[in-house]
Amino acid sequence: MDTLDRLTNIFEKFPGIGPRQAHRFVQYLLRSSPALRRELAQSIKDLGGAVRTCATCFRFFGGERDVCEVCIDPRRNAATLAVVAADADLEALERSSTFFGRYFVLGGTISLASEKASGLRISQLLASMPDRIEQGLEEVILAFPANPEGDATAERVRIDLVEGVSLAKPLNITSLGRGLSTGSELEYADSETLKSALENRR
Repeated sequence: MDTLDRLTNIFEKFPGIGPRQAHRFVQYLLRSSPALRRELAQSIKDLGGAVRTCATCFRFFGGERDVCEVCIDPRRNAATLAVVAADADLEALERSSTFFGRYFVLGGTISLASEKASGLRISQLLASMPDRIEQGLEEVILAFPANPEGDATAERVRIDLVEGVSLAKPLNITSLGRGLSTGSELEYADSETLKSALENRR
C-alpha cells in the first residue's frame, strides 16, 4: 500500500468520513504548502502531550491544570449538571449559550447490540455525586442523542442515580425535551433547537 492509500485509509476511520471525502482530504494536503503539512504533522505529534482529560468532567482540554476552564469557572451554576455522551455534545451546548451549569462527559452511549455499558463512566459519575450535591446540585440533565442508544443510556443512568446515590433530598433527574428530532445528534443541532430542548426538558 502506497503513502496516498495509507493516508486515505486513516482518514476513512474518522467519524462520518467516507472514502470520497477521505480522498479529498489527501488531495487537499497534496495541494497545500509544505509548511501547512508540517504544522499538521507536528500538531498530531504533540496531541498526546498537550491534551489531557479533566479530572472533574472528563472532557479533553489543553492546559497545564488537572481541571478544565469550565469546571473551575465560579460563574457556572453548580445546581445543574448536564450529563453528555461526548465532548462534541458539551461543545454544542456551550455554543448554544443557553446552558450555564456544569458538565459530565460519560464517554459514549450504550450499544444496543450488546446492551453493555463497558467503557462508560457511570461509576465515576455516581462517585462524584456526594460532592456535587454538597456543592448545591439540584438537577441532573440527561443530555443524550435523541435515538434508541441515547434513550437506553438515559434510562440506565437514571436508574443508577436513583438506586446508587443516597440522597438527603430528592434529586431532579430530567431529559432533554423533543425539540430535538428523533435520531438527531446533539453536536449537529443548531442553537435554537438546543435551547428548545433545554427549556422543554422533563
